[in-house]
Amino acid sequence: MTGFINSLGVVLYATLVYTTPLLYAALGSCFSEVSGVVNIGIEGMMTAGAFTGTVVAWATGSPWIGFLCGGLAGALFGALHALATVKLGADQTIAGTAINMLGPGIVIMISKVMFNSTDTIPLTATQKIPKLFTGLFDTTTVFGRFMDNVFATYASTYLVFIAVVVVWFVFYKTRFGLRLRACGEHPQACETLGINVIGMRLGCVTISGFLAGLGGACVTMAISTQFRPISIVGQGFIAIAAVIFGKFRPQGALIGCLLFGFCSGLKVVLGGSSGVNMQLLSMIPYVVTVITLVLFVGRSHVPSANGKPYIKSK
Repeated sequence: MTGFINSLGVVLYATLVYTTPLLYAALGSCFSEVSGVVNIGIEGMMTAGAFTGTVVAWATGSPWIGFLCGGLAGALFGALHALATVKLGADQTIAGTAINMLGPGIVIMISKVMFNSTDTIPLTATQKIPKLFTGLFDTTTVFGRFMDNVFATYASTYLVFIAVVVVWFVFYKTRFGLRLRACGEHPQACETLGINVIGMRLGCVTISGFLAGLGGACVTMAISTQFRPISIVGQGFIAIAAVIFGKFRPQGALIGCLLFGFCSGLKVVLGGSSGVNMQLLSMIPYVVTVITLVLFVGRSHVPSANGKPYIKSK
């Protein structure tokens, strides 16, 4: 029984840790998709945030400045995607694919110039995102170890769950949220009511990039200690799958991210204690993603104007 409780605590801890970056990215995807802009460039924006956050935290010694700059780097790529798709009318899928190639390409080139390597310098303990409630529980008892595993986690994890509540409130309890959802459903009708559809979409895609950048920063500033070219591999697409699973709602995206985070956490736990091939275990999150898309993509209510370029009437 003691072993089961300990293992359960480790799985829950790993689930929360791996859910965090996915959830930041998924919330960002909700902003973009609900406003009517397809953003598959989440992966590239996460990569930009992961590199920038790590380098700034290493240079300044402050994890919070690094974390914020990671979000700003993602916002920059989000603004680039918004400019191409909303203002210039570029195909949204192609533009997102370009962001996914441009983001890693640029940051790996900069990393090579700065560090003579595609890897950055590892962060020290004080440069990483700090953990909260460490030492609060008595780890000499089974219950204390369980509570320590679950609650003594990174501050970014607590922030992202607060962000889910904030985003839900913005979407469904504010005038901005009403206009945001309307822009994704009937942009022409919004225009007749005086709503700036172009401005709304530009802002939402930029917000999408900011949140994705925060998610990327979480990967390299909490889960690992440095940026590598393989730091962000598939997380952006898994986050998009979670949004589809959650029917483009923040509360639904939360459930989807917890599912995928559990799969990633289970992979880590089983990889250290079972004799199962590690390559097979690494497939778990991606297999679950494919199954989820097959089962739920047809049931999700996609915003009516999602993916359709909007041309302002003259």
